[in-house]
Amino acid sequence: MKVKTLVGNGIVAALYIAVSFFIQPFGFTNIQFRVSEMFNHLVVFNKKFIYGVLLGVFLTNLFLSPMRAYDLVFGFGQSIISLLITILVSRFIKNIWTRMIVNTIVFTITMFLIAIELHLAFQLPFLFTWLTTAIGEFVVMAIGAPIMYLLNQRIHFEKRV
Repeated sequence: MKVKTLVGNGIVAALYIAVSFFIQPFGFTNIQFRVSEMFNHLVVFNKKFIYGVLLGVFLTNLFLSPMRAYDLVFGFGQSIISLLITILVSRFIKNIWTRMIVNTIVFTITMFLIAIELHLAFQLPFLFTWLTTAIGEFVVMAIGAPIMYLLNQRIHFEKRV
């Protein structure tokens, strides 16, 4: 891995952790309004950002999550699956906005894994929990898409790693 890629992904991981730290009170609930999830859109611009996003998710779940063991399995697993699906599908979609829409939908749908986690840990009703976590994820990803698009206009993510 090139030094440029390593440093870029390190910055992404650090930003993911920092944002997660500040929203910690409402980032680990049954609504899952985790603002740092907008960094998932980085793979739409450059698939190499998967390392930084996954490292950020892993370390956030390891050090900030009140349900560490569950989040390391379900939360990290949901991120891996969703990011890989987005990267795979992005091969066939050239339009950035369409990619971000697909990414948002993929992450929203795969929140069923987080609903399973919360059902196992707290016996929360699965379907209702899936609905609330999916809504939280959708809102964050939908709001994050234009933010990441505008940041890309200035930073050019595709050239950073």
